[in-house]
Amino acid sequence: MRRLIVIAALLASYPVLLAAALWPAPLVFGAAALVSYAAEYAAPRLARRPLELLGQAHLGVTVRFAARETAALLLVARAAGPDSAWFVALAVSMFGVHGMRALHTGLALRLRQTLARMPVTTRNLDVSALRIPKLPPGWLGDPRGLRFLYLDALPVLGAVWGAVAACCGAALALALGAAGALALLPYVRRTRPLTDRVRVLEVVGAQVAAYRPEVILYFSGATAAAYQARMWLPVLERIDRRAIVVLRERGMARHLEPSSLPMVCIPSSADLMSFRALSSAKLCLYVSNVGRNVHMLRIPTLRSAFLNHGDSDKEASFNPFSRVYDEVWVAGPAGRDRYRKAKVGVRDECVHEVGRPQLQGISTEGPGLPYRTVLYAPTWEGWNDDLFHTSLMTMGPRIVRALLEHDPPLRVIYKPHPLTGHRDKAALRAHRRIAAMIEKAELAKSKARHPSRAEAPATYVRHLVVTGPEPHLYACFNQCDLLISDISSVVADFLASEKPYAVTNVAGLPEHAFHERYPSTEAGVLLGEDLAGLAEFLDGEDTLARARVKLRSYLLGPEYPDALTRFNAAVERVFAES
Repeated sequence: MRRLIVIAALLASYPVLLAAALWPAPLVFGAAALVSYAAEYAAPRLARRPLELLGQAHLGVTVRFAARETAALLLVARAAGPDSAWFVALAVSMFGVHGMRALHTGLALRLRQTLARMPVTTRNLDVSALRIPKLPPGWLGDPRGLRFLYLDALPVLGAVWGAVAACCGAALALALGAAGALALLPYVRRTRPLTDRVRVLEVVGAQVAAYRPEVILYFSGATAAAYQARMWLPVLERIDRRAIVVLRERGMARHLEPSSLPMVCIPSSADLMSFRALSSAKLCLYVSNVGRNVHMLRIPTLRSAFLNHGDSDKEASFNPFSRVYDEVWVAGPAGRDRYRKAKVGVRDECVHEVGRPQLQGISTEGPGLPYRTVLYAPTWEGWNDDLFHTSLMTMGPRIVRALLEHDPPLRVIYKPHPLTGHRDKAALRAHRRIAAMIEKAELAKSKARHPSRAEAPATYVRHLVVTGPEPHLYACFNQCDLLISDISSVVADFLASEKPYAVTNVAGLPEHAFHERYPSTEAGVLLGEDLAGLAEFLDGEDTLARARVKLRSYLLGPEYPDALTRFNAAVERVFAES
C-alpha cells in the first residue's frame, strides 16, 4: 500500500507542477514540488521495483529531476517574462549545476574504477608502500551523485518566491556542486600511482614472498558460494604450515569471515600464473570444481588436492572432474567408497581420508530448553534436474507448518542453503512462504506469551530464520535437538552431534533403494512426500542412536586421532613426499 501511495504521489506531482507553472500559481507549485521531492526520496526505500520500471521506460531519476527544473523555469518565465535577464541567468545556472554534477560523476567513476582495476588486492598483508588512499564518504564518492541532484531544490523552491530567489538558489547549488567536485580531486590524484600495474604487483609480491606461504587455499565462484571457502579458514589457521588464501573475484574477501590468514585476489589469469611470490608453496587446496581452477592447476610445482565444501551423497562428491587433481581428500571411508563405486576415473590411491576438522565444536547435547528445537535445513535445487534433491518446493511449507502446529510446542530453526533460488525461482518463492509462516507464528506466539515484549520470560526463545552467515550452521546444530534435511553434506556433518535426524525422500525411492544409494541416510528417519514418518520422528522413541554412532565413523572417520590431527598429517605427508 505504501509503495502505491509513494509512486502515485511521485507521478501525479509532475502534471500539477506543469499546470501550476503555466497558470502561474507559485504556492501550488511549491506544494507540488515538496510532495515530489518527498516521494522521490522515499521511493528507493519503499518502491524500488516500480522505480526500476520507470527507468526502463526512459523516466529515470535524471529525467524526473530535469522535468521538475523545467517546470521551475516555466514558472519564472511566466512570472518575470522570457526576456528577463533573471530568466536567462536561471537557465544558464541550471545547466551549470548539471555540468558540475557530470564532473563530479566522472571523478567518482575514475576513483572507483582505479581501485576496482588494481591487478591484485589484499587482506592481512602490509601493502602500506602502495599508499592506497581512504575512500571519500559514501555521499561524496557515489558515482550516481544522487545527493547532488537534490541541490536543484534550491532554485526550484526559490522559484516560488520569484526569479531573484530562484537565481540565488541556482548560484548556491552551482557553488555547492563545484565544491563537491573539487573535494574529489585529491582522492583521484592519490590513486594515480595505483594505475602502475607493474609496481602494484611488485609491492604485493614482495609482501607475499616475505610471508613465504606453504599451503594455498584457492577459491573462485559467486558471492553466494563464499561459504565454500569460509568453512575452511579456521582449519587452515590451525595447521602447522603457513597458509594463504588466493581469490579470483574482486570483493570476495568482504564475504569471508574475519581471519588471520593473508589473502590475495588476482582476477587476471596471466597475473596469477606469473605471480612468482607463490612459488614457495607446495600444496594447493581446492574447495569447488569451477573453470577458473585450471589457471592454478597449470602451475607444475604445486601439488593439488580437492577438499570439496562438504562430504555428502550428492553427485558433486564424486564428480568426474575430480580426476584432474593429484589427490582427493575426503572425510572418511564413505568418501572413498563413493569414488570407488562411481568409477569416474579417480584412483583409490589418490583418495585420502582426512576427517572434517570443522566439526570439533559440535556438541552432542541438546540446548536444554523447556521444549525441543527442530532445525529444518533443506538443500538448494541444484544446477539441473538430475541434481535436484531439495524438499523446499514439494514438502517444505508442509513440514514447517506441521512443526509450527505441533503439540507440545516446538521451536523451529529454518536455515535454507545459501544458493536457494539460484536456478529455480519457485524455490525462492517457497522459501519466502516458509519465512512468512515462521514470522507469523512467531508474532502470534510472542503476543500470547507476553503482550509487552519487555516482559518476556527468561525461557522465551524465538523461532529463527537464518539466511545469512550468522548464526553458523554448526551453531544451529548446537541449538537444536532434531534435524530435518535433504540429501546434502548437512546430514553427514550433523552426525557429529549424534542427535536424531530425518531425511526427505524427494525422488520417492523405495526405502531399501534409498538407503543403498544414499548411505548417509541409513541412521535417520525417512520422510516421504506424504510426511507419514514425521509424527513418529517427532514423538516416537529414538531407536537409531547406536546406528548413528556407527555411521558417524563411516562418514567422518575415526574419533581418534581427531580430525585436525589427521588433516595436518595429510598436509605434512605432501611436504615429505615433495
